Amino acid sequence: MPIAHPYVREAGKGPGVVCIHANASSSAQWRDLIELLSGNHRVLAPDSYGAGKSPDWHSDREIALQDEVNFIEPVFELAGSPFTLVGHSYGAAVALIAALANPGRIRALAMYEPTLFALVDGQSPPPNGVDGIRNAVYAAVEALDVGDSDAAAGHFIDFWMGTGSWSATPSQRKPAIAESMANVRRWSHALLAEPTTVDAFAALDIPILYMLGGSSPESAHAVARVLLPVLRGARVVEFPGLGHMAPVTHPQVINAEIAKFLNEV
Repeated sequence: MPIAHPYVREAGKGPGVVCIHANASSSAQWRDLIELLSGNHRVLAPDSYGAGKSPDWHSDREIALQDEVNFIEPVFELAGSPFTLVGHSYGAAVALIAALANPGRIRALAMYEPTLFALVDGQSPPPNGVDGIRNAVYAAVEALDVGDSDAAAGHFIDFWMGTGSWSATPSQRKPAIAESMANVRRWSHALLAEPTTVDAFAALDIPILYMLGGSSPESAHAVARVLLPVLRGARVVEFPGLGHMAPVTHPQVINAEIAKFLNEV
């Protein structure tokens, strides 16, 4: 069987930066950031399994974050060493695991709301702060089980972006997002079954930018409350009024903060 390789957007020259997208998204979400940074960085943005132009994973029910890291390892090679990781949501969770697995290769880490929900469950069993996303996934799965991917997308998108967000999504963008909902079970498995304990992240001795939306759901903030105390010297930036999808809805604001961080690093 041929080895699967990710599709990669690439631009610029200089120190490497690898950008990992959220789920129900693709590397296209980083187009503005690529343009902003490519004047003095080599920026690479892969499509993860089943996203954009990358091949799919063999299961729609189970995957591990380390599987996602292994898939984009060729992109890390292209980035050179050391390089910076940028991640959003699921992509930020993948970036955290990648940083742990690659000590010495990672120059810095910039994250917007990593969704490592297993850390919250590890500290306090349900009911807890990640029940919101757990319930949204249950509702999406029930919709998938009756063949309604549109309703599944509605549960998922409305949880992260607010009630009515799916209805307001431009019609041309809906089919790809609805199709991606086939993977909601495996995303949930990766984030809720991740075995890495919170104490392991204390080993990350690199500059870290941890970004939060002031209007994001409790599930995102619950992860931050568990994770931030062990991230030594992490810079925390909260954006009042912005939500979990701010890197997509307000890219100029978020990208400017990432560029500022990289310049200082």
